Amino acid sequence: MKPIELLYARNVIARLKQVVEQELEFTLLVENLAYDKLVEVHWAGEDGIWQVLKATHLDSQGKDREIWRAQVKFCAYSKYRLPGNIRFALRYRVSGQEYWDNNAYRNYRIDGDSGVMIQNGISLLDIGSRQQLQRGQHSYPITVAVHRSLNPRHVSIRWTTDNWKTYHQTPCFFQTDYWFRTFRSSAGNPNRYGWEIWKSDIGIGDAFKIEYAISCDTGRRRIWDNNFGKNYVARRENFKILTLNLHCYQEDHQEEKFNQIAKSISDLNIDAVCLQEVGENWNKGRGDWKSNAARIIRERLKKFHHLSFHLHTDWSHIGFNRYREGTAILSRYKFLAKDSGYISRSRDPYDIHARRVVMAQVHIPYMGLVNIFSCHLSWWNDGFQEQFENLRRWANLRHTGGVTATFLCGDFNSKAGSRGYILAIGTKEYEDAFLEVASRDTFNKVFRQSSQDWEDLFADDHRIDYIFMKKGGNLKASSARTLFTEHDYGRVSDHCGYVVEFEPR
Repeated sequence: MKPIELLYARNVIARLKQVVEQELEFTLLVENLAYDKLVEVHWAGEDGIWQVLKATHLDSQGKDREIWRAQVKFCAYSKYRLPGNIRFALRYRVSGQEYWDNNAYRNYRIDGDSGVMIQNGISLLDIGSRQQLQRGQHSYPITVAVHRSLNPRHVSIRWTTDNWKTYHQTPCFFQTDYWFRTFRSSAGNPNRYGWEIWKSDIGIGDAFKIEYAISCDTGRRRIWDNNFGKNYVARRENFKILTLNLHCYQEDHQEEKFNQIAKSISDLNIDAVCLQEVGENWNKGRGDWKSNAARIIRERLKKFHHLSFHLHTDWSHIGFNRYREGTAILSRYKFLAKDSGYISRSRDPYDIHARRVVMAQVHIPYMGLVNIFSCHLSWWNDGFQEQFENLRRWANLRHTGGVTATFLCGDFNSKAGSRGYILAIGTKEYEDAFLEVASRDTFNKVFRQSSQDWEDLFADDHRIDYIFMKKGGNLKASSARTLFTEHDYGRVSDHCGYVVEFEPR
C-alpha cells in the first residue's frame, strides 16, 4: 500500500431541526511507519481558501496499517458560508518524511451534498463502522456502500458473537430515500458517483463483541468486504485495572502528582485502581480523613474530570513515623461487597510488617462479578510466605461459583523470578496478567511450558508490583501498559504503575 491513501470521503448538507449544516468526513488508510505521526487533510471549498484539518487515529489493521478519520461541520448561520464543493489532498508526516495522496497531482473533488465517494478499486465498503459498543446498546446499525456497476441483487451481513463457533446471516435493505431520511439531504441513492447505500441492523443483545463481514451477490458471483482480511469488529469497553504504590507522601510536588494520577485515570478510562502506601496524617492514631491520599485522588477525579468513583480503604501501620499507611480500591462501579483484614501475623500498628489488605466485589457490565484485592506484602525475609498463603486462602474462599474473575493487585515486594514470585505462581492458581500481554514468549515458557530458567527469563524484569489473576476465570488479559515513567505521565512515586485490560474469553 501507499504510505497514505483515501478510503472514502463524505460531503452532506443536513437540514435537521431547522438548522442547515454541511458535514465533511474523510477516512484514510495510513501505513504505520512509526508511533509519532501527523495525518492531515488539506482542503478548499468554493471560496478557494485552503485549510488544514487534522485526522485522528480510529483503528489499527495489524502492525502495518491504520485507519484515520477527520471530520468537520459548518453551520449556515455562522459568519462563514457553507464550503459547498470540495477539493482536497492528504498529507502524512512521520520520522522526518512527508507523504501525499493528491490523486496523482489532480487533487480529489467531491461535490457539496453528494453523499459519499470511495477510493478507486473498491466496489463494496462498510462506511458506518464504529468500533465501540455503548453500554445498554442492544443493536448495531451497519451502513454499506455498493457501487451500482455490480448490479447488486442481495447484500447481507455475516456475523458472530462467539468467535465463529456459530454465525448469523442478516440481510441489508436498499433505501432510495436514505440520504433524505437520515439527513434531509438532497443526495441521490445511488448518488452522482454511482454509490448505493444499503442498511442493516443487527440484534446483538448483551454480547461483548461482534465480528462481521459484508457480502454482495451480483447474480454471477459473490463479493466480500471483510475489512482487508481482518473482518470488522465492534466491542464493549474493556475492563481496566491500575495498580500503583503511592509512596506514602514522600514525593516532592505531591499535589501536582495527585493531579497527574487523576488525569491518567480519566484519560485512560480506568475502571478500578488498587493503591498501596495510601497515607493520611497519623493524628495520634485517629487518622485524618481530609489528608487521605486515596480520598484526595477521588476528589480530584470528581472536581477536574467529572468522574464519580467509589472508595474502599483501610490502614495497616504507622508509616514514616507520621502517617497511617494502608491500601485502597477506587472503582467506577459500586461495591456489592467489601472487606479488609490482616494477612500478617502481626497486627501491631507500630510494626511495619503488620499488613492489612482491602477487598471489594463489583459487577462489570457484560462480564460479571469480579473480586479485587489491593495488597502490600512484606519482603521474603519479613513474612512474605505466610502473608501470601493467608491472602491466597482468603481470595479462594471469596471466589464462589458466581465470580467471573479474582485479581490480586499491588506491591508484593518480590522481584519477578524471585522466591516470592515463584511461590505466588507455583500454586498453579494465579497467573501474571501483565506478563501475559507484555511478554507473551516469557509468559508461555513460565506458565505453559513450566520453564525453570528463571534467572535468564526475568533478567530485565524488575517489577515488584503485579496484577495476578486466578486461573480458570472467564476473563483474559488483552493489553498492558506501564505508567508513571519519565515518558508516560511522569514519575509520581518510587514505583511505576501498571495497567492491564481484560475482556471475556
